[in-house]
Amino acid sequence: MRDLRITGVVVDAGHGGSDPGAINGKAREKDFNLQVSKYMYDRFKQLGVPVTLTRDSDETLGRNERVSRILNAYGNDPGVVVISNHINAGGGEGAEVVYALRNNSTLAREVLENIGEAGQKTRKYYQRRLPEDTSKDYYFIQRLTGKTEPLLVEYGFIDNPRDLVKLQNNILDYGEGVVKAVTEYLGYPYSLPNMGLISTYTVKPGDTLYGIASRLGVSVEELKKINSLTSNMLSIGQILKIPGNMDNNELPIGNGEYQIYKVQPGDSLYKIANNFGVGINEIIEYNSLPSTVLSVGQQLLIPKKSDMTPSGEGQYYTVQNGDSLYKIANKFNTTVNDIVNTNNLSSTIITVGQQLYIPSGGVVEELSNNVQYVVKGGDSLYSIARNYGTTVDEIKRMNNLNSDILSIGQVLMVPISEKAETYSTYTVVPGDSLYSIASRFNTTVNSIKELNGLTSDLLSIGQVLTIPS
Repeated sequence: MRDLRITGVVVDAGHGGSDPGAINGKAREKDFNLQVSKYMYDRFKQLGVPVTLTRDSDETLGRNERVSRILNAYGNDPGVVVISNHINAGGGEGAEVVYALRNNSTLAREVLENIGEAGQKTRKYYQRRLPEDTSKDYYFIQRLTGKTEPLLVEYGFIDNPRDLVKLQNNILDYGEGVVKAVTEYLGYPYSLPNMGLISTYTVKPGDTLYGIASRLGVSVEELKKINSLTSNMLSIGQILKIPGNMDNNELPIGNGEYQIYKVQPGDSLYKIANNFGVGINEIIEYNSLPSTVLSVGQQLLIPKKSDMTPSGEGQYYTVQNGDSLYKIANKFNTTVNDIVNTNNLSSTIITVGQQLYIPSGGVVEELSNNVQYVVKGGDSLYSIARNYGTTVDEIKRMNNLNSDILSIGQVLMVPISEKAETYSTYTVVPGDSLYSIASRFNTTVNSIKELNGLTSDLLSIGQVLTIPS
């Protein structure tokens, strides 16, 4: 804790707009920067720390405008902490933190240590000087920001396959590490992400605000207030925040027996769910988690298997290399639709090692139900419709879309049919080529390139490919 007067935190999402920063295929630095910055902004607000963002959208910011926003947020004051979020490039691995010449290393060290505790490899915290004038900082975010205390945080290397996977899966965990370090440094009380005050609900066909409020034990006015709604109109796939009444330090109590698990470095919900033989969605619902982001030391209630076993007879099955939902459904005399619904899957994509609960066989029915699909980078209405065996017009009709434009993270309701394509994933190992992988999975090089947005036949060790089944 410092003796200086605390003024506020400015979270700076580096690059943006026409400046993408470092790039690796479809992965762009500016997107990672904005994602982690918005998360940190929400967390600082939740913890009562005064905070401002330099940008909250994909906006082009020139050097002067960025500096102006930083200095105008809380003034040119040593009580202002600036966190400038970036992703590195150049073939290294791990996180590093640069601090200004005018400051000591305390905060930089604590930030890097907390990122390490969240599971990322750490490199160093250091100062960098301008070659032509070594009395000045190399980076303008430190050189031009007056008396403030700015850190430039590099979370990993976008051109390192291992780091890229970590950034895609865990960058919010690393952001939480930064939040913890800064909050404690400023002398504010820190608590883990609130597991009970806010949860989310995705609007389904037939839902109304009144019906959702009644079912979840809140009022319509509470729902409208927390979601900034000006009317009672809802859209299918819309994500609503749901208020609760749980104390920050109170563990949510589920029905039935459970065990308490403390999150360890490197953990993810997928890893924990697999270890305990339960579904990711069951853990989320049991703990009223607002997101899939976990913090080291966070306590989770893990339902015992018997608690979570769906009604009816069935069995658990671990996905093997080359499996698809269609193959699994045929093997167990059930339907793809039943497996999707029983396991609360958001798509027909499955991964090796994933655990599925297979319901007992019954009459095979035509698939007419819907799934929730979260839009990813490179998606289009055409590609989604093709993968699920439906049409662009049907998806637009179901989701009340007026255009073909999609946003990353947008949730769509998509009808699925037996014609839907299914996929598995494969991690590239030494000696692999697109030809050898295509031959192994009985597909074509062009199919793999098209599905993964590849423009050449070059592969990287550790690269994760989606393979058509």
